[in-house]
Amino acid sequence: MAEINELKVGWIGVGRMGYAILERLLAGGADLWVYNRTRSKAEPLSELGAKIVDSPSELAERDVVFTMVAGPSDVLEVTLGDDGVLSRGDVRPGVLVDSTTIDPTTSRELSSRAAELGTAVVAAPVSGNPNVVASGNLTAVASGPMEAYEKVRPLLELFGRKVTHVGEGDEARLVKICHNLMLGVVTQSMAEITVLAEAAGVARSDFLEFLNDSVMGSTFTKYKTPAFVNLDYTPTFTWHLLRKDFELGLASGRDLNVPLPTAALVHQIVVEGIGNGYGDEDFAGLLTKLANGAGLEIESENKEVSDGLD
Repeated sequence: MAEINELKVGWIGVGRMGYAILERLLAGGADLWVYNRTRSKAEPLSELGAKIVDSPSELAERDVVFTMVAGPSDVLEVTLGDDGVLSRGDVRPGVLVDSTTIDPTTSRELSSRAAELGTAVVAAPVSGNPNVVASGNLTAVASGPMEAYEKVRPLLELFGRKVTHVGEGDEARLVKICHNLMLGVVTQSMAEITVLAEAAGVARSDFLEFLNDSVMGSTFTKYKTPAFVNLDYTPTFTWHLLRKDFELGLASGRDLNVPLPTAALVHQIVVEGIGNGYGDEDFAGLLTKLANGAGLEIESENKEVSDGLD
């Protein structure tokens, strides 16, 4: 297993999650070069020790390159495109770590073409958001050749609390999709019971305080409690992103002959919500959508409650 300071690391994609993780990697001593399509979003990282570059191809000489971009087409563009990190004939990274949620077809294409060029691909999706990263509670799931995984494991362990290796192929992609199916189903269920309690005259903050202290409470229900209590739908994960992951999960269910009736129902609720204009909000807005369906007008309780990450 390589030491962190022995690896030259590249990173492509500085969204909210990418930025938060990069702060942790830099604090952990990683030697980082960073590319982002909008350079200005990456430039503050230079003050923390990162070098900002103007194209993915400039990262080809790095030992390890991470990609965390919007979707499948973006992954292929920054890796296999004309100016991608694998486009230079003379040099390329030994390991490519992709943390983007992509479909199986794109994943297989990336792994196959990268292998032809001598680059191993490790899939490493994460579970959390920038606040979870900052608290040190981010978790990651990884799959890919064991030798490549062991090389990058010290970096993945800097992401947060835990990284789990689940296989030497694309298994991590499906594990992350399964995770996000549960994310949506649990949030829908949490919204339903919270609205039921409020319809009976119970404050959301009181109901969720009880729930979170019971055996049914979880890190996730605690984390979503401030959003539910104060109707703060500042996006951490939008309805559009949830819909994409549900559709990837339902497609995998069809391919593997696994019925997913509950996920299919929540998928339709999410699609309806997007049609009603919720798409760019945080998916915690399932609470308001359900309350509207019950004819219940809900308001922020304007109450300071813990998100459980302290």
